[in-house]
Amino acid sequence: MPYITVEEAARNMNLSERSVRNYCAGERIPGAVMIGKTWYIPEDTVKPDRLNRHTEPAMTLLNVLAAEKAARISGGIYHRIQIDLTYNSNHIEGSRLTHEQTRLIYDTNTIEPCGGILKVDDIVETANHFRCVNMIIANAAYPLNETFIKRLHLTLKNGTGDSRLDWFEVGAYKKLPNEVGGIETTLPENVESEMKTLLSAYNRTGKKTLDELLDFHCRFERIHPFQDGNGRIGRLILFKECLRNGIVPFIIGDDIKAYYYRGLREWETEPGYLRDTCLSAQDNFTKVLQYFRIE
Repeated sequence: MPYITVEEAARNMNLSERSVRNYCAGERIPGAVMIGKTWYIPEDTVKPDRLNRHTEPAMTLLNVLAAEKAARISGGIYHRIQIDLTYNSNHIEGSRLTHEQTRLIYDTNTIEPCGGILKVDDIVETANHFRCVNMIIANAAYPLNETFIKRLHLTLKNGTGDSRLDWFEVGAYKKLPNEVGGIETTLPENVESEMKTLLSAYNRTGKKTLDELLDFHCRFERIHPFQDGNGRIGRLILFKECLRNGIVPFIIGDDIKAYYYRGLREWETEPGYLRDTCLSAQDNFTKVLQYFRIE
């Protein structure tokens, strides 16, 4: 059976090459096969007059991410999110890795030192964060629960220096009281009950608004259920819930970190501060979606 390339199929069907790859990954082109990292499409099964572009279901961001992840597509929106979300979320928490070093770890599983000392934990947590991103994509359609949140923490902190400390719980709630920005958080003995209450109230209603997601995020960070990693876990959950509720997700960059932290502190008295900060980040992410031609 003769096969044609993605480029040829895209030209025949009047589609973008990315759309053709997504259809292949989603098993929507019968007989399509992947050899190495390249898709090949049967020449006689995909014809222009058999594909009505206007009747195809919309490719949501979540669908595209799942398809590109399954097909291991490089250079797409999934690839971009893995690197940008991981770099920015870790950098906010003090990671010294550059954006380029983060990309190298993802692309080649190597790292190139560029002056100064690199912390092993920064490298380990970067690799772990990539796995966390895969987890939120795979579980985006499901309601939040304690088991999933703890699994995220276990994945993020696995193999780090913290995981070797007797008093540090990996994948479990904190043992010792902690503060965030000088503000007291929930005491260890009360974390489990407060998390159950938070999740019960959150899951009681259906589709969420952006404000409801931000309210959950703030309450989660106020509880600060884990000994470390709460900010990154909270932002991963926020990204997941945006995907689940059809809300344009966003990435908090280091350049708006101060506004983000102020918004968290003042959410109850001035919610507009955090809302405007996240809307600004959402505008930036919308430009990325437009570049990749995702509705």
